[in-house]
Amino acid sequence: MLYKFKSQAAADVIMLQANAEELLKIIGKTPGATGIITVAQIPAAIAALQAAVAARESGDAEPPADAQDEAASASGDGEEPISLRRRAAPFIDLLQQSASEGKDVVWGV
Repeated sequence: MLYKFKSQAAADVIMLQANAEELLKIIGKTPGATGIITVAQIPAAIAALQAAVAARESGDAEPPADAQDEAASASGDGEEPISLRRRAAPFIDLLQQSASEGKDVVWGV
């Protein structure tokens, strides 16, 4: 399944299910077919994502099992795993643009 995050302030962000659900859990949202991040919730969501990225990069936080499996399969091909910072960057940009224009972010609608 794909997640398609939409806002009237920016272009859509499309993610694979495992990646999107990891980000949603970080910001305290329940993964599901539909959802919303309101303008009021966006600053806390951005802060949570930035804190998770910093923790992961400092080695304080272990990646979820899904991410470890993906990293193992990617490294077997000679490729480096994609960091949380890179995976979260388009989503954080979407959140920042949405906050600046006062628009909610939704998915599945």
